[in-house]
Amino acid sequence: MNRIFSAALAAALVTVPFASRAADTPQREPYGIALEGFTYPYPVHLLPVVNDGEQLSMAYMDVAPAQPNGRAVVLLHGRNFPSSYWAPVIRMLNDAGYRVVVPDQIGFGKSSKPSGELHFDTLARNTIALLDHLKIDKADVVAHSLGGMLGVRIARGYPDRVAHLVLTAPIGLEDYRLYVPPTPTETIIETEEKLTADGYRKQLQTNYAIKLPPDAITPFIDARFHIKGSPDYPRWLHAFVSSGQMIYREPVAHEIPLITEPTLFIMGAVDHNAPGRANAPEALRAKMGQNAELAKELAAKMPNARAEVIPNTGHLVFLEAPEKYKELVLGFLGH
Repeated sequence: MNRIFSAALAAALVTVPFASRAADTPQREPYGIALEGFTYPYPVHLLPVVNDGEQLSMAYMDVAPAQPNGRAVVLLHGRNFPSSYWAPVIRMLNDAGYRVVVPDQIGFGKSSKPSGELHFDTLARNTIALLDHLKIDKADVVAHSLGGMLGVRIARGYPDRVAHLVLTAPIGLEDYRLYVPPTPTETIIETEEKLTADGYRKQLQTNYAIKLPPDAITPFIDARFHIKGSPDYPRWLHAFVSSGQMIYREPVAHEIPLITEPTLFIMGAVDHNAPGRANAPEALRAKMGQNAELAKELAAKMPNARAEVIPNTGHLVFLEAPEKYKELVLGFLGH
C-alpha cells in the first residue's frame, strides 16, 4: 500500500511544475531552444557568463524559505531533465529552512546553448560564479545523474565552497571509456535526429528503470521534442550531443575517492544506467551500470562517505521514493 501511495504522490509532484503537456495541445508552437514557452515552478533569473570567449546566459531559480535556517543548497540537474523537475525537492528543502539555488547549466534547459563544446570544469566555474553573484560562501550540493559528475568536479575543484555533497543516482561511477569505443559526434547527431518521441520514452524507461506512471514521464519528452520545430534546433542538438561526449571524455570516477567533504550516495537498487552501453561490445555490456555496488565500493574508499540503496527504485530516486529520499537528505544535511 505504501508503495502505491508513494508512486501516486511522485506522479502528482512531478506533474506540478510542468504547465504544458504534449498530448493536450499537439498544434501549439514549438518551444525555443532556451525552453521558451515551457513553464518553470519558480521565477527564472539570468546570469551573464563568458565561456571560451562566448557571451552566454545561465538561467537559475533562487527560492527563499519562509523561515530561513541560514544555509543554502545548490541542486544540479541531470542530462535529460530540465531543472524544473526538482520542484518537490525545492519545496522539501524550503520547508526545512534552506535557501535553494537551482541552475540550468550552460547547454541545458533555459540557459544558452553554446557554439563550442561543453566541459565539466567550465560548468563548475559557472556554478561557483553563480554562488559568488548570490553572495553564498558555502553551500550544500545535491546532484542527480550527470549533475553528480559535475558535483564531484565542484567538490574537487572548490572544496572550501561545499559543506555536504549528496550524489543522487549519479552517473560516472565508472570510466565508460573502458567499455565503449569512441563514437564520432556526427554519428551521434545522426542517431539523435532519427529518435522519435515514442522511441525516447522507451529509452528513458529502459535506461533509467523508471518506476513512475507513463504520464509522469511525458513532461520530459515534451520538453525535448517540442524544441524540434525551432529553427535553432540544430544548435540545441549540438549542445545536447556535446554533453554526451563530455560524459565520455571527462570521467570523474578516479576523483571520487579523493573527495573529503561529507558525501552521501543515494542509489536506486534497479538503476543500471550506463551511458554508451549500446555502443559497447556485447560481452562487456553486462558489466556496466552496477551503480549501487559501485557507490558502495567508492564510499568505502572515501574518508567521510556512505551509500544508501533504496529497493525497487530506478534512476529518478527523488520522484520515485520521495519520503525515503527526504528522510535521507534532511538527516544527512542536518549533521
